[in-house]
Amino acid sequence: MSESASESAFVPEIDAPRLGRGGNTTERERIDLEEAFEIVPGGALGGNALAPDVRFVFARGEGARIYDTSGNVYIDYCLGSGPLILGHAPEAVSRAIVDQVSRGTHAFAYLNENALTYARLLKEVVPCAERVRFCGSGSEATFHAMRLARSFTGREKVLKFEGGYHGHHDYAQVSTAPSVGSNFPAGRPDTSGIPGVVQDLTLIAPFNDLTAVEGILDAHEGEVAAIIVEPVQRIIWPEPGFLDGLKQLAAARGIVFIMDEVVTGLRYALGGAQEYFGIVPDLCTLGKIVGGGTPVAAVCGRADIMDQADPRNKGGDGFVYVNGTLNGNPLGMAAGMAMLEELRKPGVYQKLFDIACSVRATFSEILRDHRIPAICFGHGPMWHMLFTDREPRNFGDVIASDRKALVAFDTELIRAGIFVLPGNRRFVSLAHDETVIRDSAVAFERACQAFLAKANA
Repeated sequence: MSESASESAFVPEIDAPRLGRGGNTTERERIDLEEAFEIVPGGALGGNALAPDVRFVFARGEGARIYDTSGNVYIDYCLGSGPLILGHAPEAVSRAIVDQVSRGTHAFAYLNENALTYARLLKEVVPCAERVRFCGSGSEATFHAMRLARSFTGREKVLKFEGGYHGHHDYAQVSTAPSVGSNFPAGRPDTSGIPGVVQDLTLIAPFNDLTAVEGILDAHEGEVAAIIVEPVQRIIWPEPGFLDGLKQLAAARGIVFIMDEVVTGLRYALGGAQEYFGIVPDLCTLGKIVGGGTPVAAVCGRADIMDQADPRNKGGDGFVYVNGTLNGNPLGMAAGMAMLEELRKPGVYQKLFDIACSVRATFSEILRDHRIPAICFGHGPMWHMLFTDREPRNFGDVIASDRKALVAFDTELIRAGIFVLPGNRRFVSLAHDETVIRDSAVAFERACQAFLAKANA
């Protein structure tokens, strides 16, 4: 996919009224923000929380913009942490959901018409998908993929990469975001509550380093069940030959090669990163986009590995339990299929890549104009910022950057009206048109000015 188009930056010619927090908070939202601490841990719904003065309560989303309950508007580059590739409330997906609601929302994990139809569609476009098993989240998908690999190989250890995120379960929450570099292949737990034996079964390698991977596999010969990798690790681009090299190392040792495409699936092409890079894994995991904004994920892969989850073999040797009450939920299937049909339209991926190029060029030019020592970078429909002078090759380069400065800058972005998850990579959607990018430039300019004023105070 070409990334050469639309590289000239938009000039912020207009003001963007009502963008950002700006101290505008209604009494109702203020009470909700205070009472949230008494209702949910930390006043948040998950593992991330915003700074006190930029916290808000989401009210609605439309296209590339979201609104809080005080009426403030933000241009959204978080996009639900990635699922909303069409933007908020796209007509086709909304219509499909409303239509399905009238026909039933849940049927348990037996067969339903929507799930079978969607599985057929995914099998058509995802290169490795000889079999498809739906589940409820990307974390479930990676958990099941690891279990399938352990059963298939009769081994227990999994190799992952420092800085790679594969969900919230015990086997994934090791060296996801360490504050210091790892002592390879030993990892660091990212959360309390992980049994020591689980940590011992997780081997950590540096991304983009085939020599290091080979050395670790040699030292643990016959012990490794799977190599799991994000083909684009958060925002770190794989060097030429890296992904293919991983596949070859795995195949030579009887190791299951898992491509975690929860983020990249359907984002870089209909067939995901495996189509984009031309690398077909043994298993892949899908999430985020695949649900069209609803909680849907999937494990896909080789029939001989996936068929271990055949319920007709329950209780037998080699049976792998992969289940969930809402697996293949008809509502999520309807949303996912509607989203997929939109992505099938001609020119969609070129447009998505061009939008991201324009965003990166716009923000890079503003950073240069203000002499802020940060880069705006990325490939395809994602972008990120780091306070460093070069694009990272591995997570060690991320650790070496000024991450505190990034969080401070991202907080100013939210104040100015650009919503991001502080410190994390960002997305674009098909709803980020030229008007949205011009308004983004205005807000980004304001954030730069506020960041520099505080830094120089």
